[in-house]
Amino acid sequence: MHRDQRRPASRRRTGRALGVFGGSLFFGDSLITPAISVLSAVEGLKVAAPATEHLIVPIAATIIAALFAVQRFGTHHVGRFFGPVMATWFVTLGVLGLVHVVADPVVLTALSPHHAAVFVVTHPFIAFVAMGAVVLSITGAEALYADMGHFGRIPIMWAWFALVFPCLTLNYLGQAQLIMRDSHEIASPFFHLAPAWAQLPLVILATLATIIASQAVISGAYSVARQAERLGFLPRLTVRQTSEQEGGQIYIPVVNWLLFGGVMLLLLTFRASERLATAYGVAVTTDLLLTTSLFCVYALAALRWRRWQVALFVLVFGSIEFAFFSANIAKVFSGGWLPLLVAAIVATVMTTWARGRELVTARREKIEGPLADFLAEVHDNAKILRVPGTGIFLHPGKEAVPLALRENVSFNHVLHDEVVIVSTESVNVPHVPESERVVIDDLGDPYDHVTHITLRYGFSDHQDVPAGLATAKDEGFDIDLAGATYFLSRVTVHRSDRPGMGMARKRLFGVLARNAADPTEYFSLPIGRTVVLGARINF
Repeated sequence: MHRDQRRPASRRRTGRALGVFGGSLFFGDSLITPAISVLSAVEGLKVAAPATEHLIVPIAATIIAALFAVQRFGTHHVGRFFGPVMATWFVTLGVLGLVHVVADPVVLTALSPHHAAVFVVTHPFIAFVAMGAVVLSITGAEALYADMGHFGRIPIMWAWFALVFPCLTLNYLGQAQLIMRDSHEIASPFFHLAPAWAQLPLVILATLATIIASQAVISGAYSVARQAERLGFLPRLTVRQTSEQEGGQIYIPVVNWLLFGGVMLLLLTFRASERLATAYGVAVTTDLLLTTSLFCVYALAALRWRRWQVALFVLVFGSIEFAFFSANIAKVFSGGWLPLLVAAIVATVMTTWARGRELVTARREKIEGPLADFLAEVHDNAKILRVPGTGIFLHPGKEAVPLALRENVSFNHVLHDEVVIVSTESVNVPHVPESERVVIDDLGDPYDHVTHITLRYGFSDHQDVPAGLATAKDEGFDIDLAGATYFLSRVTVHRSDRPGMGMARKRLFGVLARNAADPTEYFSLPIGRTVVLGARINF
């Protein structure tokens, strides 16, 4: 193969590897963010009500438990309060900082970048160590690019420049002024910005804001898990829609409770936000580097950037991110190992499932045989009777015979008058319009009453097969949905000494396969009219 022909495949593999590890690292971030956010807010009780300091961890644990417990009800009921609460939060940050800036305007000179440059030159080692803490002041800004995918550039730009950025800047300047005035306030400068009477309300407001921030990352974990499943990196997951209007509002029980267990374990193990900060910094800076690397692959493959353009981009952005990463990676042994361990575990699960699916699919296709040959055999076999009714067979594609169809013909020697083979296709967009949902193929013979239908879904769409077939009927496809029988092919996998994957990973794949969501529920099939036929596959 020519070198130029190998490049696209190599870039796809590189992009896939970076994407899998980046997505896996996000789950590590999803464990740390609720724990560090809620805990740091409740720790304000040390300032507002010192007598309750021993209750900080129990209060934080109660809040987190309640947060995960209400996930199954969805966020649409309380989502209307998110905007006002966050607006109040940022305005409060700005006002608290502004009071101290007005009291000592000289602190505004801290905005000059020459101070950072002088500090790096005169104290390079201390500056390098300090970057491990400085990065915490910019974490969250990278999420703006993800938010632009939901809201567009203009709303994010206005929210950032008109509210968030000036309020955060004022607050950081106010904390700087407070510490310069009294170095004893360095332990908790944020809560000391407020007068004594306002400190307890500030703790409550900070807690509400961190709950919303935690909700955002929990919802993000659901979305990432669902997208990983649609891309073939996770088994089918039980997904529940929590809103009739918003397709992206979902709840995945297994992800929810795994996150809850992990967050509670972190909270009860570390018991202080400053201890969790080391792990948080490693997670965020590693994700920043992965994002930049992924963009470079995308720029070369899709945007057709020249190599010097990519090199310039890496020099400007990558050097800054690498400096932050280097300062944080030194903390691996003091907590930074946590997100890396979580990412390694999740990446192992995802790659094992993807590889296992390839092996099982290859074995399955050999057993099923080509669909065209099967239809020719059925057509020439007078012993096979056509019985009234419609049989709908769910199958990944149209090249091979659905196992359920082959088993039904082999054992019962019958074939329905109307046979519909249905495949679902995941498209890398949030939603597929109804007008583009259905693709109908008569498989080369419009008179044998065997049809293949592809139902296309975005990664935020619910794969409701009966609803998709109703769309096909509306478009003119003649099908009796009321009396149709649905057939599912259930494959039981067993480990063997076949090459392709180690025994430990085969064992893991078997566990994942056994715990996959029920396809009847996953595809919203009517239980009373669904038949499951299976086969055993050694892989």
